[in-house]
Amino acid sequence: MGGYVGRYLEVDLGRGAVTDLPVAEDVQRKYLGGSGLAAYLFFLRGKHTADPLGPDNDLFVLTGPISGTLVPGSSRFAVAARSPLTGIWGEGSCGGDFAPALKRCGVDGLVFVGQAPRPVMLVLDGGEVTLRDASDLWGLDTYETTDRLRETMGGKKRPSVLSIGPAGENLVRFACIANNKHDFVGRTGMGAVMGSKRLKAIACRGEGTVPIADPDAYKAVCKELLARISQSVPAQALKEMGTDSAMDLGMMIGDIPIANWSRGEDFELSNALSGPTMSETYLKRGLACYACPIACRREVEVKDGPYEMPVGPGPEYETCAAFGTMLAQKDLAGVIKSNEWCNRYGVDSISAGCTIAWAYDCFDKGLLTLEDTGGIPLEFGDVDGAIAMLHKIARREGIGDLLAEGSRGAAQRLGRGSGELTAEIKGLEVPMHDPRGSHGLALAYMTSYRGACHKAHLVEAIEHGLAGYTDVGLEENYDGLTSEGKAPMVRIGEDLGLPLNSLALCEFEMWCYQFDDLVRAIRAITGWEAFSVEEYRRTGERLWLLKRALNNLMGVTRADDRLPAKILTPVPDGAAAGIVPDEALLLREYYEVRGLDESGRPLESVLEQAGLAQVGAALHRGT
Repeated sequence: MGGYVGRYLEVDLGRGAVTDLPVAEDVQRKYLGGSGLAAYLFFLRGKHTADPLGPDNDLFVLTGPISGTLVPGSSRFAVAARSPLTGIWGEGSCGGDFAPALKRCGVDGLVFVGQAPRPVMLVLDGGEVTLRDASDLWGLDTYETTDRLRETMGGKKRPSVLSIGPAGENLVRFACIANNKHDFVGRTGMGAVMGSKRLKAIACRGEGTVPIADPDAYKAVCKELLARISQSVPAQALKEMGTDSAMDLGMMIGDIPIANWSRGEDFELSNALSGPTMSETYLKRGLACYACPIACRREVEVKDGPYEMPVGPGPEYETCAAFGTMLAQKDLAGVIKSNEWCNRYGVDSISAGCTIAWAYDCFDKGLLTLEDTGGIPLEFGDVDGAIAMLHKIARREGIGDLLAEGSRGAAQRLGRGSGELTAEIKGLEVPMHDPRGSHGLALAYMTSYRGACHKAHLVEAIEHGLAGYTDVGLEENYDGLTSEGKAPMVRIGEDLGLPLNSLALCEFEMWCYQFDDLVRAIRAITGWEAFSVEEYRRTGERLWLLKRALNNLMGVTRADDRLPAKILTPVPDGAAAGIVPDEALLLREYYEVRGLDESGRPLESVLEQAGLAQVGAALHRGT
């Protein structure tokens, strides 16, 4: 079977042992790999009762059949476990070069169990796999860790490094994992899971290849996909201006959150923080992940001033909003410096920025005082307080210990009515796309299996007109400001989007072509001659139902499918002024098309039809 190199490893950190983990070929086809396979293995192991920061919470690092090939966007992999931030299914993914490096070592995926007695790292060097002491790395930030490992593992070929920074070591609940210095497994706190296991880093270096079932068909489809990307307008915008190219258009359509979700329009902010402004002021060059012709990453330099930074990784759109518009501050250099500290400490910039914006709101309303903040004013329009909070969060010092819990946990501890100022769903902070201007996205946020998420589906791209998939039953255009009739679109967007996190493929490439193109690539790589668009869609449905059922087993009910008070409060200006999603209508229509019962569980018959009879028995009959 092409696409897979044929080996999974289980790493017992408590015993210091590495063993082979067999995974049947039919299981790989049914769940593909990545986060889908992780969810299936998580279910089989009964890990839904594990303490997210305890030794029993297994950590999955898995590639998919497309990872490491030359299909555009094939750089990605997934990391999954029970989330310490949300308490439910947690997963994240990123690009970079780790996935191809792991496969070149002859390994499709890693499962970490137990807890090491002291800091360790896993090193895969060619065919050799070893656990090594990492006490000398503990306390280093992610940049320092990457540099140290590249120095100690010298040679012609540099290793690809996954690492955590001080935030992961100190169990910040939204700690992330860095791949080298530019790419991050950001959401749901997987860095804290690594920290709880005392797993500081994973380094990979190998010379192997990914087997291809039909090389001629594979070369032909790769050439065709590259041509389609070169003609794509969204791809060209990403190449020229990075993901921050979304800032200007987003402000026009009511997509940008401002001052902790309290305002709907400020073009002075968007102009100051936009992709074109970054290109004109601080950009050095664009960079690409492995096998990507788009090159949306930014490398920047701030030459002088209080936010001086040498040439290095620049912020994505999400960070420009989280540390820019969300704080109602327009200093792009300050955002770049905030991004550097998020990267070095290893924190998810979305959850970090949103939690800090919540603290700004609390300070503005007198719920937090200078005594609470250690004498640091948290005032909208100023980025310095946010940078000071990042230092405290990573070390869990003072108020940082409160903010390190995430906005939901911090509000629960603070009380004083501060919960009304949060914007989270199931414990995961809402990303930087305002659902008051995109009601389909609002529904996707409510029902996403990992909490508020814009990447567990294709709804954002579909509703904003960035991608069109009329060949699978979608309309050409959707009105973002209406809630009626959005449920069928959201279901299709989820079913089409979930397999991307299993295969694993970057969503940006998927904006450029149709699903028949992707399916032809899958057939050429794997040799699954009968694999079709319909099988792809059914696989996406299976993955959604599996992850939903896992969350139900971890306590999720209909009551958790809700929008926060901040989002149900209309903004006074902008494209979405005075409008909020119809939460009840959206859920009623969605539960019907998805086949959920009144408590929010997939019907047992629906699970059986999706090939998840064992999951249905566990969920409905406890067997």
